[in-house]
Order: sequence, then C-alpha cells, then structure tokens
Amino acid sequence: MLCCTVRGKNMSLRPQPVQPVPEQTARVARTAFPKGNPYIRMRDSLGTLFSDEDFAALFPAHGQPAAPPWRLALICVLQYVEGLTDRQAADAVRGRIDWKYALSLELEDAGFDFSVLSEFRARLVEGGAEQLLLDRMLSGFKERGLIKGRGKQRTDSTHVLADVRALNRLGIVGETLRHALDGLAVAAPEWLREVAPAEWYERYGARFEEGRAPKGKDERRALAEGIGADGLSLLAAIDAPSASAWLREVPAVRTLRRVWIEQYYAPTEPGGPPGWRVPEDLPRSSAMIQSPHDTEARVNTKRETSWIGSQVHVTETCDEDSPHLITHVATTPATTPDTAVTADIQEDLAAKGLLPEVHLADQGYIDSDVLVSSREEHGVDLLGPVPADLGWQARAGEGFDIPSFSIDWDAREITCPEGRRSRYWVPNRDKYGNRVVKAVFDRSDCGPCPSRAKCTRGRGGYRTITVRTRKEHEALVAARRRQGTEEFKEQYSLRAGVEGTISQGTRAFGLRRARYRGLARTHLQHVITAVAINLMRLLVWLADPSAFKPRRSAFAALGASPA
Repeated sequence: MLCCTVRGKNMSLRPQPVQPVPEQTARVARTAFPKGNPYIRMRDSLGTLFSDEDFAALFPAHGQPAAPPWRLALICVLQYVEGLTDRQAADAVRGRIDWKYALSLELEDAGFDFSVLSEFRARLVEGGAEQLLLDRMLSGFKERGLIKGRGKQRTDSTHVLADVRALNRLGIVGETLRHALDGLAVAAPEWLREVAPAEWYERYGARFEEGRAPKGKDERRALAEGIGADGLSLLAAIDAPSASAWLREVPAVRTLRRVWIEQYYAPTEPGGPPGWRVPEDLPRSSAMIQSPHDTEARVNTKRETSWIGSQVHVTETCDEDSPHLITHVATTPATTPDTAVTADIQEDLAAKGLLPEVHLADQGYIDSDVLVSSREEHGVDLLGPVPADLGWQARAGEGFDIPSFSIDWDAREITCPEGRRSRYWVPNRDKYGNRVVKAVFDRSDCGPCPSRAKCTRGRGGYRTITVRTRKEHEALVAARRRQGTEEFKEQYSLRAGVEGTISQGTRAFGLRRARYRGLARTHLQHVITAVAINLMRLLVWLADPSAFKPRRSAFAALGASPA
C-alpha cells in the first residue's frame, strides 16, 4: 500500500518482494479492458521493471518505512509517458485501474501525497543515481534477450533550454543580487533587516525587468555600477566578523560572490565602487554564469540555434532484427563539444556489456584520437564523416596538400613531391592541446623550387607541415579515404534514423525543455524520458515486430508489385 502520510527524506527501506497483482484488481482491469491495455501488457510481459533492491543504497536502514521505491520509479516512468504533473500522476494512481494493475495495488488504495515523487527524484539526484532507472531497464532487457551488444548503434545530440529567462549582463547582476537578498530573507530575516537599507526594498523587491532599465549607454553603465556597489556592500556585511560564518555558505550568496568576480573589476580604492568589466575581459562563455537560478546553464550557438541551457546526447540500437532502444543518455553543459562525449559513451556501454561493433555518429563526435581509442580500446568501428583538411591546397583542390607528402615515421622526416626532405621534426601540441608533429623544410630547398607556388604562400618562402601523431594521422587519412566510397554512404545512411528519436523525444516528451534546474536534475529528466521511450517502443514491438520496418508508401509499393 502507498501511504499518503509517508513523506520526508528520513525514510528507511526494508526491501520487500514485488507482490502479484491483487485478484480483485486483475479481475476488474480485465473486465474494463477485454482487449488489453499498454500497462496491462507491460505488467504481463515485462513485469515491474524495477525492484526495491535496486534502490537500497539510497535509503538508511532505520526510520519510518518509505513507500516502495520500485513503485515510485515506475510511476515516474508512466508519468513521463503521459506527460503528467506530479499531482496528476498521484491522481492517476488513486483513480485508474490500469495504473493500479501495473503497480500491484488494491482497488481501494488511497495513493500518496504528490510531493513524494519530487522527494524520490531528489533522492536519486543526491545519491548520484540518475542513471539507475535506465541501467536497470537495460539489464532486465538484456537478461530477456531483448537487447544485445556488438551490433549497430547511433548517436546524436540536441540542445536543451534551461528553465530560466535569458538575461543580458545588466539583468544577470540585478537578478543575482535580488536572488541573494531573497535567499537571506528566508535564511536570516532578522539579520538582513538590520543591514539592508530602506531603498533596497524598492530597488530589489521585484524581479529585474529589462523594460524598466534605462536605454542610454551611460545610464545603463551607472546602473550596473550602482548594483555592483550594493552587492559589495552586502558581501562586506556578510564577511564582517560580527556576522555568522554560515551566511557565507548560503548558495545564493556564493553565487553572488562568483557573479561579482565575473562581471566587475575590484574597486581601485578601499570602499570604492567596483568597475563594470569591458566585454573583452569577461570569462569564457563555458565558465560564465548566465542566471542565478541555474548556475550550470551555459550559452552556446550551433549554426542558426542559440540557447541557454545544456545538451543531451542520445545513443540507440539500430539493428534490423530488434527494436530500436536507447542504450545511453548523456547530459552536458551547452558548451561541451561532442567529441568530448564519444569516449564516455563507449566507456559506459562497455561497462554495461552493450558496446556496438559499429558506432554511427556525425562529424561532431569524431576526431582522430577518438577513432584510435574506439578501435584499440573497445574494438568499435566509429563510422562517420571526419573533419576535412583545412589547408588552402586541399580546399582549392590544387597544389600539394598533406597527402601529397610522404611521411617516414621511423626516420622522423617528411618528403615533398619534389623529393626534398624536411629539416626539423618537432613534437608539439596544437591550440586545443592535441599532440602533433611539426615538420619544417629548409628555406634553401623551398626558395628556388619550381613548384613553390603549389606548396606554400608563406612569407618565409618555406613549407611547414603539422600533422597528428602516427596512429591518429593514419586513422584520419583512412577515414577520409573511406568516406568517399559508396559503401560508406550506404552504411552511414543508417545514422539518420536517430533524428527520429530526437524528434519523438522533443514532440512527445519535451526533451528540449528542462523541467528542473541544475545539470543533475535535467539529466534525470533525460534518463526517465529514455526509459519511457524504450517502454513504449518495446510494447509496440512485442505486439507487432513489423512496426519497426521502414515504411513504404502505397505508390512505391504499387511500383514494386508485378503488373
């Protein structure tokens, strides 16, 4: 039974076996749905997906008994399937027969207070168990033979909008100070009443609105410096010896301190106002707070899309003889490049025993070092287009590009098409930190060379070639050679199917909008979304495996049939 009075985080867990569906609930459910129902079929064919033991590490051994976590986990999944709020999900548990059937509840069960769901999600996040629901589902599917490794999988990403307003710099500092004052008003109201000037109540009593800010450049700068001075005054009061030390640890105060470092110069004299930073002196976008309400949200631009938030990376199976199920979900800051995620995806899949033989991904996920590590560490063929040679020779389609040169790795020298050998061989790192080799030809060889115009436009008159280390260079050359073949185009066409999964997640599950604030909570949202998609896909596949075959229009079928 789900108890409506069991709330709070001091709940204990004594794992219990999942009880069968009560006889009366089963009888009424089958009478109400004589032809079946998705959740009834789920319970009959897949069981409950989770067990209490899966969540035992998240609960203490002593305290009030918690509601069975396997039920709460399954309720979260069904909630996402139908797009319900916590309150609506709690009502569905109380009032719907198919939900009671899936959850092994008696018909008269009174359910629970809706806040239990948010507390359960918070427990998952605080325990670092955001991935648990998907991992447990995949483990169960693997035991049933519904999913396996060493097949084909594909990966793609999309942007995720944070649950915050987009703010300019003036809005960021104004809202950050207001947020800090709000936090202190709850944590230390009497202390704040003593230190806050009367004008602050009018100035920061309501959220900062751009429409109320001045339009002139000088006036806006003066307002920014005034907000900066108020913020410094508040921080000085917090840091005073007479103030309680714990005030400095209030999250909103820590955010205020960090934003003031990012947006202002230190005062030039003690007690003076801070200076408003010029844009050139601001931190990188990957490090700068964009909203005090979600300090992990970042701003990024990809092609025509600009957003504040994060990114979600989805990996799914794509074998022809099995349902296409999501095997991995990663949530990263918006500014994290896709290439930084590929190795983590494969490491996690290896830990689950679900590594593919062929991993399809677009160019954003592929670099020479990732090609090498995929093959050597995991035996995975990472298939996708690789970055093109950016040299002017390759882009113009004329002259001597890098493949025109012969590299002798053992002798540590490069020979040009005219037979001249490089003079220097210098191991180095490029601006991204990648290991490279820089080979330099002698000016006396390049200067009089009749082919110099095809080779270099440098003012020094000699050629310098920079390549990755041997394994990475050879992997890059081989990948560029392969992507020009018809076989590659046919194999790579399979990757496009993952865009349908992104579309399904976006249209049916709100994948591109964060329901919660913070990267960990947003990742939990994405994990539950993946579990919900997998559940619905598998139920469709179990009912009709042909549903996953490519669709063909009636006209195309007519043309393929004999006259």
